Parts: sequence; C-alpha cells; structure tokens
Amino acid sequence: MTSTTFLHTSDLQLGMTRWFLDDDAQGRFDDARLRAIDRLGEVAAERGCAFIVVAGDVFEHNSLSDRVTGRALERLRALPVPVYLLPGNHDPLVADSVFRRIEVDGVHVLSDSTPVPVSPGVEIVGAPLLAKRATTDLVRQALEPLEPTDGIRVLVGHGQAESRSNEDDLALIDLAYAESRVADGTVDVIALGDTHSAGQVGTSGCVWFSGAPETTDFLDHATAGGGETNSGNALVVTVTKSAATDVTVDVEEVAVGEWTFEALDRELLSAEDVTDFLATLDAYPHKDRTVIKYGLRGTLTMTDTRRLEAGLAEHRPVFAALFERERLTDLHLEPGAEELADLGISGFAAGALGELVDAAEADPTARDAVNLFFRLSKEA
Repeated sequence: MTSTTFLHTSDLQLGMTRWFLDDDAQGRFDDARLRAIDRLGEVAAERGCAFIVVAGDVFEHNSLSDRVTGRALERLRALPVPVYLLPGNHDPLVADSVFRRIEVDGVHVLSDSTPVPVSPGVEIVGAPLLAKRATTDLVRQALEPLEPTDGIRVLVGHGQAESRSNEDDLALIDLAYAESRVADGTVDVIALGDTHSAGQVGTSGCVWFSGAPETTDFLDHATAGGGETNSGNALVVTVTKSAATDVTVDVEEVAVGEWTFEALDRELLSAEDVTDFLATLDAYPHKDRTVIKYGLRGTLTMTDTRRLEAGLAEHRPVFAALFERERLTDLHLEPGAEELADLGISGFAAGALGELVDAAEADPTARDAVNLFFRLSKEA
C-alpha cells in the first residue's frame, strides 16, 4: 500500500495589479500574495505534506519585473517541501516565459507531460499550457498515453471543465473521459487551476479546483453564486492506494487568504436603510485589506442623503477600496412639492398622487409610493 499527502493550490497570479487600489493598498495587496506562499508552506508542514503543486497561473504574466519574480522565487525557495509549478494561461511556457529563468533548488517546472517521480510509488503528470490559449483538451492529451498503475499518480492541469457559454470550446476538459481514467486507475487525483473558487467537479471526488489562495475578485451578494464564492483556500489531499482500483482520496479545504472582495447591492428608502448599510460597512473586521464595491437604489430625503454621503466619506479612507458601481446605482433625492407639480400629470393619476402626498407624512408606505411614482414618471 502506498500513501501520500500533498498541498494543491493554483492561481497565485503574483504581480497582479488592481485598478481600484491606490499605491498604498496595492503594496499591501502585493505583500499579501507573497505571504500566501509562506502560509502555504506553513500548512504543508503542519499537515505533513510531501510536496506542493501549483496548478497554473503562478504569475500574472510573463513580463514581470526582476523585483517581482525575484521576491516570488525567494519565497518559493524557502518552502519546506518541493513545489511543482504548472504554466497556465497567464504564464504559458512560451519563448520568453518566466519559467525558463527558474533555476531554484526545490522548485520544479512541469514543462511537459512526462511523469515525474516525486517519491517511491508517487508521480506527477503535468498538462502545461504552451501558448496563451489552448486549442485542445490538454488534460485528455496528457492522460491518453498513460496506462493504469498500482502507484499513486497526480495529474496537474489548468482550464475549465464546464462550458461558460453555448460556444464550442476545444480546450474544455472532457470531464467524463478524465473520470473514466480515474476509475481505471490511470490517475488518482486531477488537481486543477483556473477557477478561483475551490470546489469539486464531477462525481468521483477526485477532480478538484483548489481556487486561488488569495482572493482576486468579488463575491457578489446580489447574485446567487456570483463571483468568487470560495477563494482564499488551499487543499490538503491524501491519497492511499493498494491496487490500481483500490484508492481512497481525502480532501481538506484550508483557509489561507487575508483579503476580502465583496459586491453589495442595497435599496435605500429610509433613514433606517442608511443606518443598516453603514452598519454593514462597520462590521468588516479588517478594512485595510477589504475591497467593497456597492450599488445603491432608492429615494432618500436630503437629510438621509447627506448622512449617507458623510458615512461613505468616513469609511472610504479606512478600506483598501470602497467605490460605487455606477451602472447599478440609481439613487434619488425625495421630491418636493414643486418637483411633483412639474411632472405635468393630470386626471386620475394626479388625484391619486395628491392623496398619497397627503398621507405620506404619517404613512411610510404612502411616502414610498410617492417616491416610486416620481422615479417612474421621471424615467418615462
């Protein structure tokens, strides 16, 4: 029987910049991505991992400064176990690839699909990108020449296993084929990168995206499953194998990320709504490494609008970034008598509006109805 434990991560994208971060916040963001490498090493040591695989997009692109690559390689060199890097779509193994400049002890590049022994009875097979855009299923291409084995074999790939559109994608990973090769003992775990949220795909329990170890995009609370729903993690994978088809795979998700990116969408119709929204901002614990983009809709009084603006101005300097989503923001001042008169309505509609205006001072529902009537009339 053979057993091994390893750490699966991907999409470090070292050297990534974000347009909404100022120089100070970008510096903290850069440092956090380097610290993520340190934390991966700590997790590997704590969980007894024999090696680490990075399933693509180690670097943001191939044209990084010597400072960025030098600091990254110094962190990778310091890892307590060997690390195996797969070129992805951000950092493909082209002529000027950053991987061609790596000569660091303990840091190995999976430059082709030749099985690489990592310990007795354990090997890794890579499916690297050799161009910015794959034109075929590289995972299948790596699997096809292989035969079932009694040893443990980990395939490291980078790409999507489920289509994001109705268009044919020749590079899409054939999940059914991949899992058939898991079933016959050709490969025991398929460790994937590209999707930044950790999760299993397929039904075998052996094909996983690790997600990015540090958050890179927004969790969208307005859309179920929108954005990065489970980033900031790494996977500790333990494989135990006694024969080609007698395999146990256990996967543990471990949090390693420091940053939070969230997209908020709120309807603001009252002072209480403003209070609740500002309280939501207050509740974030580490604002210096939190990015919030917000879309606000509704109608507010001048007093409530000023309070909202003051609250946002107070919060903005303490967040890494706090900014408005302009296309999703539709916030209006509550209309006064002159603005309502300028709508130019008559007949039944004018009578109904007059009754609502009379009741609005004592009835919040009537007030909301007046505001909605005004907004719809203006849009019409």
